[in-house]
Amino acid sequence: MLSDTKGLHVVAQTPFTDDGAVDYDSIDSLSAFYYRHGAQGLTVLGVSGEAQKLTVDETVAVASRYVKAAGGHRIIAGVSSPNLATLVEVTAQVMAEGSDAVMICPPGSVRTDEDLLRYFDTVFERTGDVPTVLQDFPASSGVVMSVPAIDRLLNAFPQIAVIKEEDFPSPTKITRLRAELTRPVRILTGNNGQYLIQEMERGADGPMAGFSYPEMLSGVYDLMTAGDRAGAHDLFNRFLPLLKHEAQGQWGIAIRKEMMRRRGALASNALRTPGPRLTETDLAELDFLTGRMDLPAD
Repeated sequence: MLSDTKGLHVVAQTPFTDDGAVDYDSIDSLSAFYYRHGAQGLTVLGVSGEAQKLTVDETVAVASRYVKAAGGHRIIAGVSSPNLATLVEVTAQVMAEGSDAVMICPPGSVRTDEDLLRYFDTVFERTGDVPTVLQDFPASSGVVMSVPAIDRLLNAFPQIAVIKEEDFPSPTKITRLRAELTRPVRILTGNNGQYLIQEMERGADGPMAGFSYPEMLSGVYDLMTAGDRAGAHDLFNRFLPLLKHEAQGQWGIAIRKEMMRRRGALASNALRTPGPRLTETDLAELDFLTGRMDLPAD
């Protein structure tokens, strides 16, 4: 059930070995790392999880391994694809492996509200009653979904129980969603957690984001939920230099993986090709930045 979704749902990385193979053993250590630091669930196979670099068989195998390591935590599998047949096939397989829900972002071919409704009508006609997170991420997809269009989707398709809101400015969009939607829905937020405090002040139910210190994301959620706004700002600001450093697309994912390698969550910081590899200069800059921060040891 997605109707009770709240708290941190980490956008999980896909671990690779130095030669580019999927590192399934590191999925186990990475899962334990995320849960130890406050994750209520994981979103696997997202954009920052390098899902676009996996074969269909690898995609299903990665989802399956995360499910096996979940220990009762929620697993949401990203299945977005410009190829509808692939989306349908992957959805069926990841759900059969035990995923709790899927996340779908409409493809760039969707241009109008009518296109949007037709697209999801076809999706759910083929996938059935699969619990679904709707990802609103126009910076990646190129699809702008208005609040009235999202409301039409929610009323047409009860499968959608959560919105991942990443449209800019996200706090303003969340305010409108809370005021104008005619069906209750949970809202989680992304954009690397950069606007988490403001988003929660506007009514978000928690972060769906990645960061090499997930305890900051879960800690800010806990403090805001408890009404400690000042404490949430203090905790957020403590990690802000590194959070900003990681918010640089695929290069930032390389930084994130390196930090989690240092923390013992991953065996390698590798991204699958095509993807950046950190240079000695990059690593020296990271050393200097983190050396001036009061970061936890593990």
